[in-house]
Amino acid sequence: MKNILLITPNEGLSRQHLDELKLSNIRDAAPFNLRSDGGYSPGIAPLRTIEITKLVMEKTGEGESVPVEVFEADNLIFVDEGHKGSGGEAWRQARDALGATGFTFEYSATFGQALAAAKNPALLSEYGKAIAFDYSYRYFYNEGYGKEFRILNLRQETTADNTDTLLLGNLLSFYQQQRFYAEHARQLTAYNLERPLAVFVGGSVNAVYTESKRPRSDVLTVCQFLHRFLSKPDWAIAGIAQLLQGRSGFRNPETGQDLFAGQFAWLSGRFYDAAAVYRDLLRETLRVDQPDSPGGLVIRGLQRSDGELGLKADGAENYFGVINIGDAPAFKKLVRENAPEIAPEDDFITTSLFAGINHPRTPINLLVGSRKFIEGWNSWRVSNMGLLNIGKSEGSQIIQLFGRGVRLKGREMSLKRSSFDPPPPDANHPPNLPLLETLNIFALRADYMARFREYLESEGIDEGIALEIPIRANGDFLGKNLVIPRLDETAQFDADDVVVLQYSPAAVTRPVTVDLSTAVGILQSGQPEDGLAVAGQEVCISPEKLELVDWPAARLNLQEYKTRKGYDCLIIPSPENLRAILEAHKPPDQPVYRLIADAAVGNPTNYADWPRLQAAVTAILQQYADALYRQRRTAWENQRMVYKPLEEADPNFQFNAAGSGGQYRVRVSGENRDELARQIKRLLDDCNALYQQDGADPLPRIHFDRHLYQPLLLSVPGESISLSPPGLNDGERDFVSDLRQFWAEKRGRLPADTEVFLLRNQSRGRGVGFYTDSGFFPDFILWVKTTDKQRIVFIEPHGMRHAKAYDHDGKAQLYAQLPQLAADIAQRSGNAAAVELDAYLISTTSYQELRQHYENGYWSRKDFADKHILFQEGDSEYDYLERIFRVAMEAG
Repeated sequence: MKNILLITPNEGLSRQHLDELKLSNIRDAAPFNLRSDGGYSPGIAPLRTIEITKLVMEKTGEGESVPVEVFEADNLIFVDEGHKGSGGEAWRQARDALGATGFTFEYSATFGQALAAAKNPALLSEYGKAIAFDYSYRYFYNEGYGKEFRILNLRQETTADNTDTLLLGNLLSFYQQQRFYAEHARQLTAYNLERPLAVFVGGSVNAVYTESKRPRSDVLTVCQFLHRFLSKPDWAIAGIAQLLQGRSGFRNPETGQDLFAGQFAWLSGRFYDAAAVYRDLLRETLRVDQPDSPGGLVIRGLQRSDGELGLKADGAENYFGVINIGDAPAFKKLVRENAPEIAPEDDFITTSLFAGINHPRTPINLLVGSRKFIEGWNSWRVSNMGLLNIGKSEGSQIIQLFGRGVRLKGREMSLKRSSFDPPPPDANHPPNLPLLETLNIFALRADYMARFREYLESEGIDEGIALEIPIRANGDFLGKNLVIPRLDETAQFDADDVVVLQYSPAAVTRPVTVDLSTAVGILQSGQPEDGLAVAGQEVCISPEKLELVDWPAARLNLQEYKTRKGYDCLIIPSPENLRAILEAHKPPDQPVYRLIADAAVGNPTNYADWPRLQAAVTAILQQYADALYRQRRTAWENQRMVYKPLEEADPNFQFNAAGSGGQYRVRVSGENRDELARQIKRLLDDCNALYQQDGADPLPRIHFDRHLYQPLLLSVPGESISLSPPGLNDGERDFVSDLRQFWAEKRGRLPADTEVFLLRNQSRGRGVGFYTDSGFFPDFILWVKTTDKQRIVFIEPHGMRHAKAYDHDGKAQLYAQLPQLAADIAQRSGNAAAVELDAYLISTTSYQELRQHYENGYWSRKDFADKHILFQEGDSEYDYLERIFRVAMEAG
C-alpha cells in the first residue's frame, strides 16, 4: 500500500485520532496539509488524516480542497463516521476513486439510521452487501457495555417555572453524582470512573424564539437559569427542598408518584436540609468561594480562544463552566439585548477552557453548547445531559449524542457496568455505584425520548419493566421501646468543625503506616499456589533529606486529595506546617509514621530517586490527613449521638421512598421479562407467600419472623432481575438463616424475658454508621432485649481474605470503642446503664484460610473471638452465635 489514509468528518475528530494514536504508541501519523506553495504532498508519514470536506474529484479555484488524484493508487483507507458520506454522491465518487485499486473500510455506529434517512434503495443494497461486522447498540447494551440511562423528557411547550424545575432537577442530579464521586474517589479508582461532567446542548444557540411572550434562546435559557440559581438563594433552596422530598409537581398520571420520588435518596441522607445542599452545591459545582453570599452569573468572552465564553459566579476566582459555540460575539449581543441582568464581559488572559476539560485538575463542571459536540469530541466524564430542542429532526444524531455520555471504562477496562461485572473475590461492588453508572438525560421542548425510543425499539433494546415491592414494618415490634443510636439531625461535621492539618500527638495517637515495598510474585514447580516475596524495610527520612522535598507541590497534592475525599472542613496550611509533621517524627518515643520501602526512598543519592522520596512524603501526609480527620470526626460524632426510639419513620425503613414507607425497586429485563413481571405481580397479590414464607422464584427471599420488616429479599442470580437496594448476599443470608435456627432451637437457654429483634441496616444516608476508616455501616442491627435492658449488636458478615491487619482495621476495632460510646450516649439520653452496644465481624472466609495470612499467622479461634471476629462455621465445639449470645445465655 502506498498510502494509509484516515478520513474523518472534521478537523476536531482528526486531532482526536492523532492524539489517541500517540497514546497507543503509533507516532508515525500526521494530518495531510497543503504546502506553503499551495501544492500537496502526502508526505513520508505512513498514516495521514484528512477530512471528508476537503476531498474533491477535481480542484477548482483556491481553498483547502484536495483532488483524489494526489493519492495515486493502492491506498488503504479508513473512514470514520462513514455514515456522514453515505448520502452524498460527491463523497461516494471520491471514495470509489481513492479505493479503486486498494481497500476501503468504513465504520460508524449509525449506518442503519443514516441509510434509512437517505431512502436510497441502491445505497442500501450496496452497503447491505458490504457489512463485515454488525455490533450496533442492541448488542453493546445487552452484553453489559456502557452505562444505564434515565431520560426525562418534557416535550410540550411549558411555563418558565416548569422549565426551571426540570433544569434544577438536572443540576441536582448532576451534583449528587459529583458529591458521591468526591466522597468515594478512592473506592472508585478501580472502576476507572472519571470526575462527572454535565453537558447542556441546545438545538440553536443564537436563534431566538418566544416563551411566555419573552425572547429566549436555548443556551440563553441555561444561562438565565444559572443566574437565577446563583442570585436567588431562597428560590433555589425551596426548589431543592421540593425535589428532595419528591414534591416537584410532576407526577405519573397512573400511579400518582412524583417524577423525582426517591431519586435523591443518597443525597438526602448526606445533608440535613436543603440549605446545606445549596451551599455545598455552590462550593463544589459552581465554584463559589463564599457560599453564604453568592452573586449572579458572570459570562466572559475568552479572547484567546475563539468561540468560547467562561461561566463563573460573581466574585468567584475560578470558572465553573464554559460555553463553546461558533459565534461568541453574536451570543454576547444576544445576552445584552435579552438578558440585561447578565452583563457579558471580556477575558484577555485565560486560554481555552474547553481544550482542558478532560484534565484531572480542570475546574470546569459544566459544558454548554450546540450540536457540535455530537461528533469530533471525546470525553469519559459526561454523566448528565440537559437537552433543549434536540431530537426533532436529527435522525442518526440522536444516538451519536447519546454516545457522548453512555461510554464507560469499567473495572480493569472491561467497558462494562458493574451489574455485568462479577465483584472481586470476597468483596462487593461499592454501594450506590449505579449513581455514576447511569447517564441522566433531561430533555426540554424535545422529541428526544420519542426518537430515542423508536431507535431502541428498532434495535431490540430491553429497557425492562419497573416494579415496586412495598415493605411491611412490624408495628408490634416497634412498640417494644427499642432504641437506636443516631446523630443529632441538626449536626453536620464539615459545617460545624474545622480541622487543621498539623502535627498533634494528642489527635493522632498511632503512627500512620505507608507501605511502598516492592512485591515480586513467585511461581514454582511443585507448589500449588503462587508465592510472594516482598523487598522493603522500615525507613526513616532524615531531616536533611526533607530539604529535597517540593513542599508547595506536596501541599497542592493534598488540596486535591482533600477534594477527592470530601474533607470539606480540613484546612491545608502552609508548606512549613506540612514539613513540621515529618520533622516531628522521632522514633521510638515520638513516631509519626512507619514507612516500609527500599532504603533509597528515605535516603536518595541521585536525582532518579527524588520522585520516590516525594511520593513517600506525599503518601505519609495523605495518611496523616486521613487519621487526623477520622479521629476528629469520630470524637465529634460520639459527642452528638443519642438514643432515639425506633419508629417506622427511621430512615432504615424508608429506602426508595419519600416518607411513605420503604420499597424495593425491581427491574425485570430479558426475553422472559413479561412472564417474570406477571409472576412478580401474582406474588404481590399473594401476601402470605411474599411476607410470611421463604421463597425462591421469581424473588428469592428468607423469612425470619423476628426481622423488623418483611420481606427480606435475597440477591437474584443472573441478569433478568435487579433489585434496589440489593438483596442479601450469601454471607448475609446465611447469617439470617443461622440466627433463625439458633432462636428456634436455643432460645430456652436464654432468660425467660429475652426477646430478639433484627434489622437490616442500610448504607450511608439511611443506616446507622460509625466513622472508622471511611464510614462503616454494619449490615445488621441485632437487639437482645430483656425487661430492663437492651443490648444492641452491630453485625457485619463479609469475606476477610484481603482484610487489613487488626491494628489498621477500623471495622474490626469498632467493638472496643462501643462501651465508652454507649456510656456517653446513655448519659446524654438520660437512660444510663439501660443500653449496651457491641459489634462483631462474621468472617465468611474460613478460619483455616484466614489464619494463614492474618497478623502473624498463629491466631487461634479464641484470639479472633477475643477481638470479636467470628467465623460463619458451626459444629459441636464452635458456634459463633453462642459467642454473640454468651452474656445472655450465662445470665439465663
